[in-house]
Amino acid sequence: MRYDAEHKQKTRLRVLDEAAKAIREEGPHRVGVAGVMARAGLTHGGFYAHFPSKEAFVAEAIAHMFEGGPITMLKKVQDLPPREALEGFIDFYLSARHRDSRSGGCPLPYLAGDAPRLTDASRERYAQGANTLIQVIADRLRELGRPHAEDEASSMLSELVGAVTLARAEGNPDRSDAILERSRAHLKRRLGLEPAQ
Repeated sequence: MRYDAEHKQKTRLRVLDEAAKAIREEGPHRVGVAGVMARAGLTHGGFYAHFPSKEAFVAEAIAHMFEGGPITMLKKVQDLPPREALEGFIDFYLSARHRDSRSGGCPLPYLAGDAPRLTDASRERYAQGANTLIQVIADRLRELGRPHAEDEASSMLSELVGAVTLARAEGNPDRSDAILERSRAHLKRRLGLEPAQ
């Protein structure tokens, strides 16, 4: 049976959704093609109709993870004034909900430890995702009149990722919450996002 291009695209997205979940649960090096295809309700044989290799598949799944996580969040706040958009993004990123998510959220903290061992194509997708986030954040900072918006955006993203990574590693819930709370308050203070007194 032949399927149209729309059906093929929907199937591909379903496979990428399952691959993104598997990468978050198992890490990119332990993801198996057969397992992901089965989770998507497909046979292993159909894999090559969508991807030329496992390496290309993992790279595409990493790119897909960015679309389903932080980029989606940034799109949700894009129509807000820049101050509110940045506050909303910081509050989302440094929330207990984002920290505790095992099936969604930003791939940067999930993949930070694996990044040096990824294939060149996967590392490129990871870097592209990070750079996209930096540019979107920098645009909002420029709208606030920040003179070094790109540098600040890069620093902000680094702190966000680091705080979530450390909060996830901390076994004590109170200390984990404190990591998020301190980082949230410090970032807002440093960027002049605190409410006027």
